[in-house]
Amino acid sequence: MGQSFKSFAFSMAAIAILGASTASVQAQTVRVKCDARDNQSTASVDGRNLAAGLYSTTLESGPNMAQSPQVASVQGEIETDYSSKQRDVRRGATKIDADFIVKNKVTGSLLDADGNVLDSQTVKCRH
Repeated sequence: MGQSFKSFAFSMAAIAILGASTASVQAQTVRVKCDARDNQSTASVDGRNLAAGLYSTTLESGPNMAQSPQVASVQGEIETDYSSKQRDVRRGATKIDADFIVKNKVTGSLLDADGNVLDSQTVKCRH
């Protein structure tokens, strides 16, 4: 084998290894969505790029704050819902008051099992 082919093969192997390690070291992120309508508040706080383990989320708006129970990540993700609708709460959403969302804005945070904030996002809500 020529020296240039060996150098090329080594370079390609190094790129493949770096690419694989970069893909597995993506930062944990949170995505927040919310909806504030007359007499109801709903939101979802979802975590992505998570290692196996337990996570929870918080939702804050004005002076209001709620926290989901801890859930296990599934394929690197968690999904948590918050709602003032009784039907959603029966289906597993964390209960919040109908007037929970203040000025159409919420902040959702992703927490690890020890309660450390991994990421947070503030969004304006649909209405």
